[in-house]
Amino acid sequence: MSDFKQVLSSLTPEIYTNMKRAIELGKWPDGRVLTAEQRELCMQAVIAYEHDNLPAEQHTGYIPPKPHSHCGEAGDNDPNTETPLKWQ
Repeated sequence: MSDFKQVLSSLTPEIYTNMKRAIELGKWPDGRVLTAEQRELCMQAVIAYEHDNLPAEQHTGYIPPKPHSHCGEAGDNDPNTETPLKWQ
């Protein structure tokens, strides 16, 4: 198992929260500044943690899908209703 996978398997909700906060502020809870490499690794860890432990709606950067609008006539909201093809 790689070192990164070992770290991911040991993440707790508290560590996840601290990493997320460190990314937001650019520094660790003790005030030390994150390096570019630390920020990148923290981002990867946060994304992986969210993927494994949180529903999609709670992932960082989640954008809810827009309702689908099909090409039917106005007021035709049932996608299971067959609509005759109109040749023009």
